Amino acid sequence: IMSYTSVNRVGTDHSEWLKGLDFYKDELSFMSTRLGEVAMKNTSFESRQGMEHFQNQFILQRNNIDELKHEVKQYVHLVANESQEHVGHVDTGTLAEKTVLQEKYDSLEKIMKDLRQEFNEYLAKWM
Repeated sequence: IMSYTSVNRVGTDHSEWLKGLDFYKDELSFMSTRLGEVAMKNTSFESRQGMEHFQNQFILQRNNIDELKHEVKQYVHLVANESQEHVGHVDTGTLAEKTVLQEKYDSLEKIMKDLRQEFNEYLAKWM
C-alpha cells in the first residue's frame, strides 16, 4: 500500500540546490581561468603536477555537478507529476528520495569547499 503526504512537505530545497550547483559550476570556471594564469607563470615539474591534479578535479566535479543537477531536475519532474496525479500529494517514497538528494548535495558542497581551500593554497604557492 502506497502512502501519500502533502506536496508542501517536499519544500523548496531543490531550488536552493540548483542555484548552488550553478554557483559551483561558475566557481570551477573561475578556478580554471586562475589555473591557466598559473600555467603561464610556472613551468616547474612540481607546479605542473598540481595543475594536472586540479584540471582533473575540475573535470570530475563539473561532471558530478551535471549529474546531480540532472537528478534534481528529474526529482522536481516526479514531484510535479505525482502532485498533479494525487491532488497535491506525493508518495512518501518521494520524500526519501529528497533525503538522498540532500545527502548528495551536502557531500558535493563539502568536496567543493575542500577543493577551493586546496586550490587557494596552491595559488598562494605559485602565483
